[in-house]
Amino acid sequence: MQVTYWLEHAWLGTHVEPGVALTVADERITEVSTGVDAPPAGATVLRGLTLPGLANAHSHAFHRALRGTVQVGSGTFWTWREFMYGVAQKLTPDTYFDLARAVYAEMALAGITAVGEFHYLHHQPGGTPYDNPNAMGEALIAAAGAAGIRITLLDTVYLHGGLNRNGYAPLAGPQTRFGDGTADRWFERWSQLKGGGHATIGAALHSVRAFSASDGYTAFARWTDGVPTHIHLSEQPAENEACVAVHGRTPARLLADSGFWKPTATAVHATHLTGEDIGLIGRAGSTVCMCPTTERDLADGIGPAPRLKAAGSPLSLGSDSHAVIDLFEEARAMELNERLRTRARGHWTAAQLLRAATEDGHASLGRPDAGRLEPGCAADFTTIALDSVRTAGPLPRLGAETAVFAATGADVTSTVVGGRQIVRDGRHQLVEDVPAALAAAIAATR
Repeated sequence: MQVTYWLEHAWLGTHVEPGVALTVADERITEVSTGVDAPPAGATVLRGLTLPGLANAHSHAFHRALRGTVQVGSGTFWTWREFMYGVAQKLTPDTYFDLARAVYAEMALAGITAVGEFHYLHHQPGGTPYDNPNAMGEALIAAAGAAGIRITLLDTVYLHGGLNRNGYAPLAGPQTRFGDGTADRWFERWSQLKGGGHATIGAALHSVRAFSASDGYTAFARWTDGVPTHIHLSEQPAENEACVAVHGRTPARLLADSGFWKPTATAVHATHLTGEDIGLIGRAGSTVCMCPTTERDLADGIGPAPRLKAAGSPLSLGSDSHAVIDLFEEARAMELNERLRTRARGHWTAAQLLRAATEDGHASLGRPDAGRLEPGCAADFTTIALDSVRTAGPLPRLGAETAVFAATGADVTSTVVGGRQIVRDGRHQLVEDVPAALAAAIAATR
């Protein structure tokens, strides 16, 4: 079936164009017409500024249950992690479906059309697999479908409980749910996952803390060749120090020596890198996913994003622990963090930051046909109001700047995935009451 959307204003990658008609068939944009001053007969009208759908390139859905709770008191990443383990211990496939469905619906309300779910909560408490060893991953895939968005399931290898100067620690407590025992067993389970439709199957190494050289970096790189492959990298100085002590190399160099870095690879966080690390990742064309709201929430630090960009790494964005779910906030934080660090402005243009939130984010999730309003691309797009208390005033031609530096997810009025309007007039069409769904699902984790 063919449908037409009339966009009052559209961001076309380089500029804002008024009066654009998009023709959609078979979930793809088939025609883009500019200079269309009035809505064609039968077209769905989208007032405001329409952007390509946003890509949330790094998510842990169950972390949403920590919002507010972990803001009490002080601590570090490592103390925060103990709260996170408490939630991880309680989830089942059914309760995880409920929580993820609500979280993904929240994402849709914020203009996100695709999520990269970094998934390591695989097994029952104690580590025994479910009768269906992929029950938890399949619950996430089903939850994304029920919320109307696309998912790249980044099924994660997690074999060790940590790394210190003395070597690797075994999985313990809630971590036993994460591990498959060996890389070969992970590969056997991972190979049974099925993509298609709204779901893409990717892979991840949790970090060099959870995967050792003896586990088989080279084998992992071979198994996952051609699929989106992500890793938490150098999130904490302690990780780097332990890796150098045990392996004589930084995490980035350790991975480079095994062939991990390639255009399909993404480093998440990459907060504490050496100059050599930056060159290794950039020359490989690997993406770096920054998650500023989580990185500042956990006091991780500010990563060297401008140097990574200059070295050749595309940039993507994620909401990670979901301290907030707002890709506009993630995008503007990239620029504003650098302004604080350097006391200078203008490290990225609004257009570059929107590309990180859209096209480059989708590419890092294995969807190079998304993130642009062009014929042949996925019909995934979102619209923000230009008349809210945050966005009113600027000229429409400054819509990119307004979106990045003023808008929030609360300004999203419409989200379209595969040509289907999932959010209409600010209301989710598949999940009737998203706040209530979130509250009920989070209550079940206590």
